[in-house]
Amino acid sequence: MKEFKEVLESRRSVKQFDPNVKIPREEMKEMLELTTKAPSSVNMQPWRFVVVDTPEGKAALQPLVQFNTRQNETSAAMIVLFGDMKNYEYADKIYDDAVERGFMPQEVKDVQVAKFVEMYEILDRQAMNDIVKIDCSLAAMQFMLVARYYGYDTNAIGGFDKNNVAEVLGLDPERYVPVVMLAVGKAAVEGRPSVRLPIDDVVSFR
Repeated sequence: MKEFKEVLESRRSVKQFDPNVKIPREEMKEMLELTTKAPSSVNMQPWRFVVVDTPEGKAALQPLVQFNTRQNETSAAMIVLFGDMKNYEYADKIYDDAVERGFMPQEVKDVQVAKFVEMYEILDRQAMNDIVKIDCSLAAMQFMLVARYYGYDTNAIGGFDKNNVAEVLGLDPERYVPVVMLAVGKAAVEGRPSVRLPIDDVVSFR
């Protein structure tokens, strides 16, 4: 518990990273695998991560991050987190795996997948957008804590060109909606401490 509290309390928003620090892709995959332990609506896991860690990829992102170019230039990677608006197409793969692992019987899987896919297919775009953005936000926060546990620093970025980022990264902009960018690396300049409202200002009991 003490270690987890230290991870929470040591996380800072870092804007300038050590450009000499790279994150091996196998280590990045480890962190992202832990990230995907985050919860999601009916376990549809709509998060899709594009890890931009090459000079060419960073150059393509640069015009899209007008107010956050320093993070793009110095971070080990920029992770662009998208929500898959057709995430339900993975329902059978997800739930078949649950059956194979003994987490649920086949008959339960059959009923749940039919029900959930039917529900998701009739949602309008705004309703699905709301779902994937909540789920992807949970994953984004999970990644920042996982990265801190691994000794890295992060900065969550909402200020970027959301209209064009999917196409620049080779994704279908109708299917994949951008949620947030996460700069990750080792801090060159430590993030500043910040304050939070007193707990009694934000919590009520009924």
